[in-house]
Amino acid sequence: MNLFQKVMKLTFYIGIVSIFYVGLAQNAQAQVRSLTLEEAVKIAVSDNAETIIARQEVTKAETAVKEAYGYALPSVDLTASFAHFIEKPKMPFPDFEAMLSGATYGVLEYEGLVPEGTYTPGPLETKLQSFALANNLEAKAQITQVLFNATVLEGIGATKIYEDLSKEQLNSKITEVIVNVKKAFYGVLLTKEMHTIMLTSLENAQQNLSNLQSMLKQGLVSEYDAMQAEVRVENIRPSVVQIENAHKSALDGLKMLLGIDPATELEVFGNLELDSYSIPNAKETINEAVVGNRGIRTLELKIQMDKAFIQVDKTEYYPSLAAFGNYTYAGQSDDFDMLTYSSAMVGVSLQMNLFNGMRTQRKVEQKTIVMNQTREQIIMAKNFVTIQVKSKIMDLERVIAQLEAQDRNVKMAERTYEIASIRFKEGTAIQLEIENAENALRQAKTNKMQSIFDYLTAQSELEHLIGTIDPKYL
Repeated sequence: MNLFQKVMKLTFYIGIVSIFYVGLAQNAQAQVRSLTLEEAVKIAVSDNAETIIARQEVTKAETAVKEAYGYALPSVDLTASFAHFIEKPKMPFPDFEAMLSGATYGVLEYEGLVPEGTYTPGPLETKLQSFALANNLEAKAQITQVLFNATVLEGIGATKIYEDLSKEQLNSKITEVIVNVKKAFYGVLLTKEMHTIMLTSLENAQQNLSNLQSMLKQGLVSEYDAMQAEVRVENIRPSVVQIENAHKSALDGLKMLLGIDPATELEVFGNLELDSYSIPNAKETINEAVVGNRGIRTLELKIQMDKAFIQVDKTEYYPSLAAFGNYTYAGQSDDFDMLTYSSAMVGVSLQMNLFNGMRTQRKVEQKTIVMNQTREQIIMAKNFVTIQVKSKIMDLERVIAQLEAQDRNVKMAERTYEIASIRFKEGTAIQLEIENAENALRQAKTNKMQSIFDYLTAQSELEHLIGTIDPKYL
């Protein structure tokens, strides 16, 4: 086999492999991800960026609690050092050499070994002298145990409240994500139903046009009627495209909430329908919301945390007591033949601040203001939740009243369109009656779908205000 044949064979194999992988890629792109409402909520609770951040905050709070307990446990420290003097330090000290010379001659004169007056000492002066050795080695191990420290005790309690607060913030974020996903999912279903309604209208208009064109050939209708029907078909087409675009936008919004790649093809399963509907008692629902609303519960926990931080600041007034013990091993020399020694010590230390420029009092005052601000926020939140609950209940009442009428409207509109179609075929009705009946039917179906959407949305928002969470999402 020559070189040319080898190159051609290799090119053939590369082509086959490329076709294979391109086919796989196209197949992967062609796959559609299908979701129900339940699946969408689970994905959002698990993968939504905001819930992930809130979940990480809970983990952070749990580690903060462990850190606070760590301050109550013994602390063990080990230090070691080696130093070599390039130039030894000196200090002023009496002249030992002059002192020694005077003392020596004094002994010799006393013993009569030298005549008296042989050495006359001068004034005793000081001079710079070095007492350090060139090499210094030290290793020290120390253990410290807090016996009493109010800051440590109060700090442990504060971190536990912080942990509870972070968990409640996570629950609040979950309820918010759930209601947003439900509303987005219902929006997708609404645009899907609206698209179906518009397609049905387009099919009806096309069928009517086809009938008119057949009747025009037979001379049973005028050209004007056929042209009018054709214009009506073309007028409906932009609405179909518009609702298709709205459906795509709704899908994109749902993907963003779920953390799904925008390039993924998504299809939702479900219908906008109501098996039953009811209106909750306003007073009971308000009471339930004031107690269970996740935002209010978060603020109430924040009040507790504010109080805990005030107590932490007040602990600066209290003394702290700690026990300690250490062991030291050290050595010195001018060479590396160290002269070593060791020492050990135990004891207790007491520390108490007597005056710090009123800083502690000022910090307590600032924290107290923050706590009072939180109290005002709770009052505002309860008032807001009360108003919102009343508003949602009124929305439910309005929608239910509409639904009862719209069910009848859809049935009457369907019957009207059916009668108009029969009358037109029999030649006893005009084209305008068909158009009016079809427009009325489309509007009746659209109104019904919109009302169902409004009911489901209001119900979801009411659950969010109450703070209802299915335990499986926690």
